[in-house]
Amino acid sequence: MKDAKEIYVSTDIEADGPVPGQYSMLSLGSAAFTAGKELVSTFSVNLAELPGAGQDPDTMQWWKSRTKAWEEARKNPQDPEKAMNEYVQWIHSLPGKPVFVAYPASFDFLFVLWYLMKFTGESPFSYVALDVKSYAAAVLKMPFLKVTKSTMPKEWFDQNRKTHVALDDAIEQGQLFCNMLAKNKA
Repeated sequence: MKDAKEIYVSTDIEADGPVPGQYSMLSLGSAAFTAGKELVSTFSVNLAELPGAGQDPDTMQWWKSRTKAWEEARKNPQDPEKAMNEYVQWIHSLPGKPVFVAYPASFDFLFVLWYLMKFTGESPFSYVALDVKSYAAAVLKMPFLKVTKSTMPKEWFDQNRKTHVALDDAIEQGQLFCNMLAKNKA
C-alpha cells in the first residue's frame, strides 16, 4: 500500500441465490471513500453466471419485482476470472489500506471473498469485513436486532435511494458509513 491510511471500500453485490458457488454473483459494485467522505474511486462489473450454478426460486421471485435492477445486473456480463482479477488490480491501486464495508457484510463479503479466492487466489481485504449495521449498533448504543435504517438518525442519510444496482447501493451505503464515522468522532 502507498500509505497506512484506511480506504473504506463500500461494496454491494447482487446475486441469484443466498450463497456463492451454488449460485452466482451477478453484479459487483465498490466505492472507495476516505474517512472524510471523499469518493476516491469506483469499480463496477456484471459477471457471467457460474457454470452449473442454479438460481434460487425465492431470490428469483424477489428479482421479479425489480425488473429494472435485474436488467442492469445482466448487461454485458464479464467472465468472473477476468472481472475479479481487474477488481484486485483496482483495489491495489487505491491510495491506502482497503477496508471492506458492506450492509450486510455477512452476505456481500461471503460472495466477494469466495470469488476472490476462487478466481485470483488472494483477498486484498484479508478475511475481515466491517458491517455497517454492527457499527451503527455500537454508535447508537442499541441492541443489534433493533438497528434498521428506519431507526438510524435521518441526518446519516444523503439523498440517494437504494436501487439494487450494485454501484448505486455501494455509494449510498458508503456515504451512510462515512456519516456514521463523522458522528462517532463528534
